[in-house]
Amino acid sequence: MSDKEYKSISEFYPYYLTEHKLPMTRLLHFVGTALLLVSFLTFLITLNWSFLIAVPFIGYGFAWVGHFFFEKNKPATFKYPGYSLGSDFIMFWQLLTRQIGFDGRK
Repeated sequence: MSDKEYKSISEFYPYYLTEHKLPMTRLLHFVGTALLLVSFLTFLITLNWSFLIAVPFIGYGFAWVGHFFFEKNKPATFKYPGYSLGSDFIMFWQLLTRQIGFDGRK
C-alpha cells in the first residue's frame, strides 16, 4: 500500500487503478457496485431497511474477495476510505462506459 498522502481523488485514482489490475478484481468490484446500487435503489423504493443494511456488505464483500483472493493486496479502503469509495464509483462508471477495460488496461 502506498505511503503517499494524496491531496485529491484525481491524484489518488491512478494509484487506485494499480491496485485493481486483474480482470477478476475489476469484475468483482463492478458486480459489487452494481448490486450495491440496486440494493440502495430498492431500499428507496420499498423503504425496507434490509436493503440499506445490505449495501456495505455487498459492496465490500465483492471487493474484498477480489483483493484477498485474486489481487493479493490490501484494499485501499483501509488507508484511504473516502478516496477509495469515490474511486470505486469512478472505476465502475469507466468500466460501464468502456473508458477502461476489465483486463487492466486503461
